[in-house]
Amino acid sequence: AGRDATRAFATGDFTQAGLVDDVSALSPGEMLAIQSWLSFYSHSYHPVGKLVGRFYDENGAPTEALRQAEAAIEEALKFQAESERRKQQFPPCNSEWSSAGGSRFWCSRQSGGVNRDWTGVPRKLYRPGSRGSHCVCVRTTGPPWGQPDSSEHSDRGDLDNPHLQEYDGCHPLAEQCVLKV
Repeated sequence: AGRDATRAFATGDFTQAGLVDDVSALSPGEMLAIQSWLSFYSHSYHPVGKLVGRFYDENGAPTEALRQAEAAIEEALKFQAESERRKQQFPPCNSEWSSAGGSRFWCSRQSGGVNRDWTGVPRKLYRPGSRGSHCVCVRTTGPPWGQPDSSEHSDRGDLDNPHLQEYDGCHPLAEQCVLKV
């Protein structure tokens, strides 16, 4: 009581070193964890005061640190919304691996936890600034993502996206791809 240990709710570090109020270096995901925690408490409990310290001054007024934390949460929410949008455009593939069969990637109308009215084909997606790639399902017909009313397109869906690459040894329009060990 009387101590702000906000950081620990995001990091899970409930040691003496982790029970602090400094959230300035937390990741967007950790800031979303704090936002979720704050939302839970504001809906479940009635406030009884404000703790003087990093986030509120002796008059109960917000400090610059609180404004920075709120701005970081807003940025994290935008990042989360953009991530969800990307997941709708390029849902993750289903995948499995076995020592006998190697890796298998495939697309279905529910792969990646995204329900949709198209199946798609597996492709490697490279994100600028990220290392490596991951398998996503890509629409093969219609206009590119974000251009639903466009009449000037090649009816190839998102296949021409420059961040995508076909898997070597797999047919370009196959709904599944098997890569032997």
